[in-house]
Amino acid sequence: MTHVVTESCIKCKYTDCVDVCPVDCFHEGPNMLVIDPDECIDCAVCIPECPVNAILPEEDVPEEQRKFTALNAELAKIWPVITDMKPAPGDADQWKDVKEKLKLLER
Repeated sequence: MTHVVTESCIKCKYTDCVDVCPVDCFHEGPNMLVIDPDECIDCAVCIPECPVNAILPEEDVPEEQRKFTALNAELAKIWPVITDMKPAPGDADQWKDVKEKLKLLER
């Protein structure tokens, strides 16, 4: 079992989760983070760190967000690992409650 970064992360990209991950399973894209399912040890320490509740256990991902399970696996193969917390984008708070952001994902 793994954890999945869902749509809420798009355009927010808070990196609080990265700072607590014991196995460096987060990968950084232009405007979102993803979790490498092969590296995630299902420890769940990242979940409470996410200010936008974007990280969920795989079994708890809602039906309309299930595409993010495969998307995390796909993008983790091409995006670099991120191991240190960085400042969030300046407009992250404006995006945190916006829904249906998949079309805004930058690869």
